[in-house]
Amino acid sequence: HHTFSSSQKTMKIGLARYHLTLLGLTFQSLSSQAFIAPTTRSVSRSIIVGGESITNNINSRMTSSSPPLEMARGRGLERLEEGATPLPGGMTLYVKPAEDGKSVGDCPFAHFVRMVLHEKNLEYDLLPTTQENKPQWLLEDYDGKMPALRHRRECYVDSEVIAQYLDFFFQDPKLSVAGGETGEAAEAVDGFFPSMAKFVKHSPNGDEEDKEKQEALEEKLQTLNDFLSRDGRTGPYLVGNGETFTLLDCSMAPKLYAMDVCLEKIKENPIDLKGKYPAVRKYCDDVFARPSFQSTVEYGPETVVWGWSSYH
Repeated sequence: HHTFSSSQKTMKIGLARYHLTLLGLTFQSLSSQAFIAPTTRSVSRSIIVGGESITNNINSRMTSSSPPLEMARGRGLERLEEGATPLPGGMTLYVKPAEDGKSVGDCPFAHFVRMVLHEKNLEYDLLPTTQENKPQWLLEDYDGKMPALRHRRECYVDSEVIAQYLDFFFQDPKLSVAGGETGEAAEAVDGFFPSMAKFVKHSPNGDEEDKEKQEALEEKLQTLNDFLSRDGRTGPYLVGNGETFTLLDCSMAPKLYAMDVCLEKIKENPIDLKGKYPAVRKYCDDVFARPSFQSTVEYGPETVVWGWSSYH
């Protein structure tokens, strides 16, 4: 474990953001670019960090002789290593715990990462971690943010960054798709989770403000339903014709599960999903049936209700 001064942290953040930009990766939450495969670029640049000259050659394929992705502290790698390609193994995922402080909690962002890990058949240790039990390095260097994926001497926070990292270096199977189809699908779900969260968190149920928040959520559901009902779709998933399961599906499945549980258990069934938004209901059923979802939803409805009821 290494500690860094604030000036060193700033330099590393600037360096990391530079490289992420080169690779076409973004930090935008569920933006139209968030799950698009990195663009094809090749760059060579020498940068002075802490008195040392670091030359990086980055290309779109990242062969075994290429250096790793460099990410900001709090968003990416804990330390820079030259000429190494990450290998499977040595992964630990720190996640929000359930009410007992020991079991897996209901965080949809952690669930997203676990689905990606499962799809890629990557082994990892799962550590539900309370604020009191967070490692000192996680508190000091990453503000205690979770989910946090520790991969040997490196650490990543922010579920989208973690997913991009896993998909870039462990491409069996590849879960990101290049081109505009991913952007269209991302736009169809844009704003869904904030709208859902605002509605679920509001109390009391049924007042005027609650009805306004419900209407905002239903607008997002209608947009998604229309997208899923378009002509030419032959598969159940979001991107393109729906035949390919992607990072976007991994991201959406836990959020939709949280909505499903909360609409019934907390909001007293105000929305007839099957009747008004049948394509969304079918999509939910399809992604919930995915083995990567089934094997990572052990926290169940009770924990979802516990997590979201805390806002009431």
